Amino acid sequence: MIRVTTSTPNPITDSTELRTQMGAVRLSVHWLGTSKALPASQQAEAAATFGANRDFFSARKKLIDTRHPAYRKVTSIRNRIVSLWKGMTVPYPDPGLRLIRRDRIQIFEIEFQQLLQELSQAVLQLEREFGELKSIARERLGDLFNEEDYPSHLDHLFRIDAEYPNVEPPNYLQRLNPELYEEQSRRIEARFEEALELAEESFLQEFQQLVTRLSERLSGEADGKPKVFRDSALTNLTEFLMRFRQLNIRSNAQLEELIDEAERVTAGLSPESLRSERTMRETVREQLQQVGEVLEDQLELRPRRQIVRSRSREEVVSDAT
Repeated sequence: MIRVTTSTPNPITDSTELRTQMGAVRLSVHWLGTSKALPASQQAEAAATFGANRDFFSARKKLIDTRHPAYRKVTSIRNRIVSLWKGMTVPYPDPGLRLIRRDRIQIFEIEFQQLLQELSQAVLQLEREFGELKSIARERLGDLFNEEDYPSHLDHLFRIDAEYPNVEPPNYLQRLNPELYEEQSRRIEARFEEALELAEESFLQEFQQLVTRLSERLSGEADGKPKVFRDSALTNLTEFLMRFRQLNIRSNAQLEELIDEAERVTAGLSPESLRSERTMRETVREQLQQVGEVLEDQLELRPRRQIVRSRSREEVVSDAT
């Protein structure tokens, strides 16, 4: 769970503020492989069974039962770590990098380290039960089982690292080659403009999906009864609204207005009240449906807006060079 501070972070209204108030963070996941390609001899044997050409055939074997509770525990913690990383960051154009508010790095690190401790304990438990997992695999794989496919220890095979690379051009470059430094600075400036677009796009898409999901769950009946309404339909939306405020990126005025409206509509709501009060359900559904329609229009207009911004950015870079 992401901790929410009571203080409001400084707003980010353009790519320059995004660049000065955010830093890059990369999450590297190193994980035990749970399947393996069959050796050439077994591949050929399997291909022959189906009369298949060996060059057009491939087969893999599953090494462990990934549904085993001990393995599912470590994967659930991995998923929580990835969710923490994505929930406190916005996209950056470079693969594997995301942007985090610099004033939120300490909060992220506290949560991250706590989850790493949980992961370490879960891996220890998995190692205790790994013999059982291998026995199950030996029974199910038959002649395909190979003891050498399995590590003797697991502690180094489940690792998640968080790094904070510097995406700015190095200061020494300014002394050695000022022209190259300026060129790299303009390139980074363009990357942050693109990052701002990606952040807006990400907000719009997630917001639209959550609003649509909730309004759909509140509409109509199935088999003469109200549709099944799970708590997550509401809590996922309210958590998104809270996360948006914590990131405090205010580069899109219309999105900001829609966020305000969604907060007004959902203020004080509980899953129980939406289940029990039909009139409230209908009122909330109608208001959220209106928000969703505007969001859909924004997403449809998005490609055109991106083209205009991209051309403008190219002109700035071209003029500067």
